[in-house]
Amino acid sequence: MAVTTRTRQPQHVTEPAVDTASPVDPAADAATAQRLTGVAYLRVSTKEQATRGGRAEGFSIPAQREAIHKLARDKGVTIIEEFVDAGESATSARRPELQRMLTFIKEHPVNICYVHKLDRLARNREDDVAINLVLRQYGVRLVSCTENIDQTASGELVHGIFAAISEFYSRNLSTEVTKGLRQKAINGGTINRAPLGYINIRQTDQNGREVRTVDVDPARAPLIAWAFEAYATGEWSLSDLCDELTLRGLTSLPTPKRPAKPIRINTLARMLHNPYYRGEIVYKGARHMGTHDPLVNDLVWLKVQDMLQAHNKAGDRTQVHDHYLKGSLHCECGSKMTVNLATNRHGETYPYFICLGRHTKQNGCRAHAVLVSTVERLVEEHYKTVEISPEASEALEGMIGEIFTRIDATSDQERTVLRKQAEKL
Repeated sequence: MAVTTRTRQPQHVTEPAVDTASPVDPAADAATAQRLTGVAYLRVSTKEQATRGGRAEGFSIPAQREAIHKLARDKGVTIIEEFVDAGESATSARRPELQRMLTFIKEHPVNICYVHKLDRLARNREDDVAINLVLRQYGVRLVSCTENIDQTASGELVHGIFAAISEFYSRNLSTEVTKGLRQKAINGGTINRAPLGYINIRQTDQNGREVRTVDVDPARAPLIAWAFEAYATGEWSLSDLCDELTLRGLTSLPTPKRPAKPIRINTLARMLHNPYYRGEIVYKGARHMGTHDPLVNDLVWLKVQDMLQAHNKAGDRTQVHDHYLKGSLHCECGSKMTVNLATNRHGETYPYFICLGRHTKQNGCRAHAVLVSTVERLVEEHYKTVEISPEASEALEGMIGEIFTRIDATSDQERTVLRKQAEKL
């Protein structure tokens, strides 16, 4: 009788009662699963991978995204945010999207962090431990689409093994790449992206193998060669030369994310310092003769380096107005006075002393400019009232003599340097 009652009882119980009392309720599980939220982290190591095939994201990132979203759908997890580091190495945790993801996890309720493989997240054990500590601290479970890792002891062991393998692979690859780059530099090959004035090209040799080399950019190379020759004359400042190159149409190379634009003065300075334009490859401090065509000859190159060194000492100024009183006069506001030239409508030029405080608008000084001839007359009249004692006169003579001694010594040193440069040339 008891058996009959138990077998018939479910027939008289309504469906909602069964749902409430059932210890394994599929509908409740589905509702709970829908409330699970996750984030997806995707990464490729190089910019080339991120744009391969002419696609905006290459091939790897879309493949990672598809695998992650499929796994999330199968588990009923909603991906609420996606973080993509395109062209970022996993050897460092200072990746913009990774850091943004960790911040997002701290500020939003997230249950799961999806990656396609563990090495997408980190390739050294220190970063792997640090990232996982943050995930655990905020109750986020790390899930890999291709590796069986979980919170069990065996899962932790597998995680550690994969992390160690990733670190070994990264370090071994770095060693092999460094070795290859060094040999390429010795052979005269371009080891990085070619500088402005050259273009990276890919060719196929007679055996069908891809060969990456460098060729002269026909649009930009003549302008850069002219820039070296112009600067070597000493008649151009960096700022004026940069403006002239802009007028002549020199621009940077366009990229998928950045259009071509005129170069800046700091870019021009780096170009003029770059020995690549004279045909040299520099790697790890060592110089090697490159196989690319140089844009400037050695004589022009050395003249440019001399001009750059001279401008570094004196400052890259286009107008320098010297006067024996410059640096010794101060305005009534306390600012120094400097020499400036003013030209009237007839083309006549007049030298003035002006207040630097007013000129640079650093204070509210209202002092007017004063003609240099007027200042000279006032100074002369002032010194007529100054008397120097015999002791002070003797001390001044000694100081002046010492100054000229130092000037003579400096001149001897400069003559020696110039003689050595002449011998080298």
